[in-house]
Parts: sequence; C-alpha cells; structure tokens
Amino acid sequence: MLLTIGAFARAVRLSPKALRLYDQLGLLRPAAVDGESGYRFYDPAQLERARLIASLRRLGMPLARIRQVCDLPGPAAAEEIAAYWQQVLTETAARGELATFLVDYLSGRGSTVEETLLGIRYAACSESGPVRTSNEDTAYAGPGMLAVADGDRCSGGGDLASAAAIDAFKPLQTLAVPAEDLLGALADAVGEAERAIGEIAASTESGEVATTLTALLWSGSQLALVHIGDTRAYLVRDGELHRITHDHTYVQALVDEGRLASEEAASHPQRSLLTRALTGTRGAQPELSLHRAVAGDRYLLCSDGLSTVVPDEQVREVLTGAAGPQQALDGLIALAYAAGAPDNIAGVVADVVNLQTPAAPEAGGNGR
Repeated sequence: MLLTIGAFARAVRLSPKALRLYDQLGLLRPAAVDGESGYRFYDPAQLERARLIASLRRLGMPLARIRQVCDLPGPAAAEEIAAYWQQVLTETAARGELATFLVDYLSGRGSTVEETLLGIRYAACSESGPVRTSNEDTAYAGPGMLAVADGDRCSGGGDLASAAAIDAFKPLQTLAVPAEDLLGALADAVGEAERAIGEIAASTESGEVATTLTALLWSGSQLALVHIGDTRAYLVRDGELHRITHDHTYVQALVDEGRLASEEAASHPQRSLLTRALTGTRGAQPELSLHRAVAGDRYLLCSDGLSTVVPDEQVREVLTGAAGPQQALDGLIALAYAAGAPDNIAGVVADVVNLQTPAAPEAGGNGR
C-alpha cells in the first residue's frame, strides 16, 4: 500500500517541500504520481532511504554528496560518511584557529609585528624518474606560495592538470590576502583549478584527468594549507619531523580503519589508488587548514615519488642536516635515485627566516 506524500513526510520527519525538492533532484523519486493531480505517492520500502537522507542533511552534507552516499553499498557508504565527517572536523578546527587568531588580534592580545619580520628561502625541483617516459609532476616555489602536484599519467593530460592546478593558486601571491581571508581565498582558487582541469579533461580522448595538489599560501606568520591526494607536506621544528597532511588513498583508509598496519602500507599493491583528487568535476574535497610559522621552521612538500622510497627517518636526517633549502632538496632527490626512483619526483623545501637576521646567500630563491 502506497503512502501519500503527507503521510510519508510525517513518517520520515521531512516536509513535503523537501520531498518535492528531492524528487526534482532525482534523489528520492516517488513510487507513483497521479496523472491528473500530480500528487506524489511513496512505497514504504523507500522509508529507509528517506531516513538516511534526512540524517545526512542533519549532518550538513550537501545534496550532491548525499546522492553519492545513497547509491553506495553499506560499507562503502559508511566509509564515505566517515570521510565527510573527518573533513568537517578538519575544517572546524581550522575555523577555530582562525577565530582564536581574530579574537586575539581584535582584543589586543595578538601582535602584528611578528608577521612583518618573517620571510622564506626556498628551492623547488621536478625530476623525471629513470624509468619514466614523461613527467606529470609539477613543483613551484615563490615569495608567497609553495606547491607540488602529481598528475595522473594513465588518463593523459596529467602534466597539464598538475600545472593548471598550481597556476590557479599563483595569483593569490600578488593579492596581499589578509590572514583572516586565507582559507576563503584557497577555497575560491580550488574552484578555479577545477574549472581549468575540467577544460583539460574535455580535450582528452578519455574525457577524464586528475591531479593531486599540496600547497602552502603565506601571509605574514600565517600559513594556509590546501591538500588533496597523496602529495605531502612535512614540517621540521626543533629537530623533529612532522607530517602535516593526510594521504587520501585507499591504503591510508585501510590503515585508519585498523585493517592494515602502517608498515604494510608502503608495499601494498594498491598504495597509489587515490580516494580524492582534483578531477574537474567540481566534486573536489580538499583539506583546508591554518598553521602558524615560526622562524627556524623548515617545510618540505613532495610527490609520492619521494615519500614512497625515502623513509621518514632519512628525510628527517637530510632536512635537519642540510645548510639550506637547495642542499636539502638535492640530498633528498639523491636518496630517491639511490632507491631506484621508480616514479617522477617533485619537491619543494623552504626555510622560515627572521628578516631582521640576514641569512647567508644560497643557490635557490628567496622570498618575503
């Protein structure tokens, strides 16, 4: 027996207006529609899907993503919901940091003097692995931004996609973005990157293209991080190495769920299978976060061509032992080649320096 739209709405605690919207979006079609009155009727078997939709809406999940979740089998849907909630927590934490910064600044407890005293010295490089016939990795370092991207070589156009992703963020360096606007500026640039990558995808034979991206945008002592995929960002502070990004890969998801040991992840046959990337379909879910830089910090951004073959301890030893960014980057690339370099390698190393304390010149770039 079919339920009227009113009865169905009461059963799932949704309004008839919401049900009509879900019908228009193809998210929850009625089982039958009266040909004369247009009145909608629903099958009781649809209650479970409707309740799931209602619950996901209460979580704040966008309708487009709800459609994806509802079409997945149970375990995959659960993974997608967990990934969405982790994204919410990450973005909430970033907004919390921004709120704290604004409160301190407006109440007079924060200082703007520090932000005028920090700058960066940097080096960037993208090298082809000896067994590769093309290089889809892009590395960039400038006065206000560091970035690496790794395009998918299988679909074609990966080199164009990685370059386009970084190009979408370069204009932010010249806009003097206030610290409180950094995350919003990154979100806007993600949209521009998706638009450009969509155009590249449309020109390929497969109609698909993808790239990872990890980038840091600078504003005084504030750093805004955008990250999607398995390119990585590391921080060395007080001699300790910290990874500040989380891989968006199938294998990392298995590790997070306790189904795979961290030691097994490096040799897993599906370790390069991405769960998130920039694809030009406007469905990107990058992580955005704020960080505070301190003089003496050293940052490394790299593609998986480096991180999968050079162990973290060796990365730490090179980053803590090298005199400057170029020497550190050269040392890391040499280690990757010594390990066989089965993939292309993109890397950026940057030092945070106090501009009141002149640093010795070194081959590579300098920025404020």
